[in-house]
Amino acid sequence: MQGETSVSRPRFRGIKQTLGGMAASDGAGVKLTRYIGTPDFDHLDPFLLFDVFRSDNSGDYIGGFPEHPHRGFETVTYMLAGNMRHRDNAGNEGVIRPGGVQWMTAGRGILHSEMPEQQDGLLWGTQLWVNLPRGEKMTEPEYHEFDASAVPVDERADGARVTVVAGDSGNGFFGPVKERPTDPLFFDISLPERSNVVSSVPASHNAFVFVIEGGVDIGGQAIRAGTLATLGAGDTVSVTGIGDRNRALLIAARQLNEPIARGGPFVMNTREELQQAFRDFRDGRF
Repeated sequence: MQGETSVSRPRFRGIKQTLGGMAASDGAGVKLTRYIGTPDFDHLDPFLLFDVFRSDNSGDYIGGFPEHPHRGFETVTYMLAGNMRHRDNAGNEGVIRPGGVQWMTAGRGILHSEMPEQQDGLLWGTQLWVNLPRGEKMTEPEYHEFDASAVPVDERADGARVTVVAGDSGNGFFGPVKERPTDPLFFDISLPERSNVVSSVPASHNAFVFVIEGGVDIGGQAIRAGTLATLGAGDTVSVTGIGDRNRALLIAARQLNEPIARGGPFVMNTREELQQAFRDFRDGRF
């Protein structure tokens, strides 16, 4: 009929794959669980790595991550408990505390360290590596740090809370991390039992959910704490709490669909570029 308008219905993403992670260590012996960047799950474009470190035994983390190089991607450190100090050769330094985030663009090359700012107690956080598109890999390095007070919280009527690190919660809350090449979303979602958060996620983005505490339901499938679930095609994600206390990260970013040449701390598009990165580091050009 004349005057009618069509309204597209949301296409809800279901769970495509679940991952329990593998035990690993990095830096100077920091014990962690690696979910993305393993022999069985190399990457989820543009995500190259996702680690979770959690221990109240200082021997598992006290060595930290001494100075090391990166080129060609971004690192994202999000703290849940404890304190971590960042330093880099561009002159940036700061302590990331619970609820704080460090978003570093390695670009053409940077040297940095991440060391625990504590001798004991619980240290708990996540680190994500986000690939950069070909045209951004040799950009100038950048460093952005935001403490918990700078990260907005969207509190819902049913008791759900969405802490917005990057992206738009849909209720006018925007994360402090802005204007990144992959248009990321990074939400920390807390859910009482049966409460629900529905988020728009562009169809161009790959997305995953990592359950921090309790359990959540996505598309009729329950996943529990310590599980990472990659999500299928769609433009909307619905997350529902299934226990008394539930908490999960929803992370998404635009797919790059570019070749990946990866070697340790460097990620480029070709083997030649990768070899040049190693030469530049060796010759002190970072």
